[in-house]
Amino acid sequence: MQIDKNTNSQARERLSLLFDDGIYSEINSMVKEKDALTGVISAYGYVNGNAVYAFSQDKSLNSGAVGAAQADKIAKLYELAAKTGTPIVGIHDSNGAFMDGTAASLAAYGKMLGASSVISGVVPQISVIAGTCAGTAAMLACSSDFVIMTKDSEFFMAPNSSSGSAEAAAKSGIASAVCDDDKAAIEKARDLVNILPVNNLAPVPMFEFAENSPVSGTDLKSIINSAADADSEIEISAEFGNASYTGFVTIGGATAGIAAAGKEGSKLNSDDCAKLARFMRTCDAFSIPVVTFVNSEGFEDADAVSSIKAMTTLANSYSEATTVKIAVVTGKAVGPVFAAVAGNSSNSDFTYAYPDAVIAPVSSAAAVEFMWHDKLKGTDNLESARNELISEYEKTLASAETAAENNFIDDIIDPSQTRNVLVSALDILSGKRVQKLPKKHNNIQF
Repeated sequence: MQIDKNTNSQARERLSLLFDDGIYSEINSMVKEKDALTGVISAYGYVNGNAVYAFSQDKSLNSGAVGAAQADKIAKLYELAAKTGTPIVGIHDSNGAFMDGTAASLAAYGKMLGASSVISGVVPQISVIAGTCAGTAAMLACSSDFVIMTKDSEFFMAPNSSSGSAEAAAKSGIASAVCDDDKAAIEKARDLVNILPVNNLAPVPMFEFAENSPVSGTDLKSIINSAADADSEIEISAEFGNASYTGFVTIGGATAGIAAAGKEGSKLNSDDCAKLARFMRTCDAFSIPVVTFVNSEGFEDADAVSSIKAMTTLANSYSEATTVKIAVVTGKAVGPVFAAVAGNSSNSDFTYAYPDAVIAPVSSAAAVEFMWHDKLKGTDNLESARNELISEYEKTLASAETAAENNFIDDIIDPSQTRNVLVSALDILSGKRVQKLPKKHNNIQF
């Protein structure tokens, strides 16, 4: 009997958007579930010339309902990706699982979750949520390295009028990016496939590149623009952790991760710590060099307990990472933030600072009050005297020069030379090899 493969389905259109020239080869195309074809299309093809496995759920078949047959098709893709070291893209759009009163649906999802877990950190996994992704399916999507959502898609464990929106997912740090429509979301997935290594043993990709036009200023955007190759920036999790930045660029044609611990001196909160820690762990899994720009007054202390936990997670992710790590203090590095992401405890390979950088254990005002309070006695203008002492402290004990003299940083660099310094440092560190102590994994609190 001839089976209609529903060649005009939206699921197939999405795969055509993903693969080069819309060409892909389908896998297990004849598999049926509940007397119809399974509600998922699994395939392989090329994305910007890179081999990729992908699945796209098809709501036109059984409403995209997930059963054992669909789980088998998806799990096979993960197994193939593991065998060949090939990235995998999942396009999610399903109303949920078949409900027959048994645990069959849980077993099906469990099989997919297990398959995803096996290749986590081995090959890049990207989830595109182009419709509904609910219940256990949300756990599967969230198991990937990056989650990209269309603005009208839904993502939840249980239905809720507000928490399941793409906007809510972005603000909670689940969605790496929110795009206007399928085309934009899948193009974002293509960009990530292009800039990421194909697996954890592959080198970072190399590209033809052009330098950005010189930009004056030491604000974060100007610094990134000056350091990165032209038109190479892909920001990640822009709506989460607003005092921090994470994204991918190319520098001298090679992929690098860019992290910013603080923007214009802002303090980091728990969300910022989680965002930076997650990004570092992702880059480390695929040996992507990370450049961290530091300009922060320290950590927020509104919730002391959760803040300590988040800071510890951040510091541990940096310390444990063995990928190339370069830090540049562009403004202030106050308190534990320096130790967490830039100092010796973070195992940074090179730490640089701009001439006007301030590196201090506490805020300048607190340092003056603690060490030089006597100098404020008898002054006619307390505020003016305190500001003068703060300036003196930042130019002496907390200066970049003092930090360099005490071997806390490797060098002081002019902002205009940031790109040249990074290109040179990344090149010399490209052969970095680190042997870790034998263990299953660390055991810090998350």
